[in-house]
Amino acid sequence: MNKLFLLGNFTRDPEIKYAQGSNTAIARFSLAVSRRFKREGEPETDFFNCTAFGKTAEFIEKYMHKGSKAALVGRVENDNYTNKNGEKVYSVKVLVDEIEFAERKQQDGGNANPTTNDDDDFVQVDMNTVGDLPFFAKENN
Repeated sequence: MNKLFLLGNFTRDPEIKYAQGSNTAIARFSLAVSRRFKREGEPETDFFNCTAFGKTAEFIEKYMHKGSKAALVGRVENDNYTNKNGEKVYSVKVLVDEIEFAERKQQDGGNANPTTNDDDDFVQVDMNTVGDLPFFAKENN
């Protein structure tokens, strides 16, 4: 099985091209992923070259940019080649199957502040309008 899950930030704006003939969108970008465990003298972040096709690439083109935090599901593929000097170059790339936002959209364009209560997902319920919901018991006064 070849399945990869990554959570990280776009290091640059995605590069978008369209395949000749089929007009299929192709998005290429780099994702910076922080290492969970850090050892002294080793890098704290890994950088993955990623490629997406079709509707996924169109979504990336429209909504993702440098700094966007994203969660993706994909697979790893060898990207080995021989360079101009005849040397074999070994590398891998991530082929993206799914991608989604990993942060909330900011309404005011500013940074999220996790210490405020304004960003919770709960809605205040009007006790007079709950009706006969089977899972909600009204208090008797």
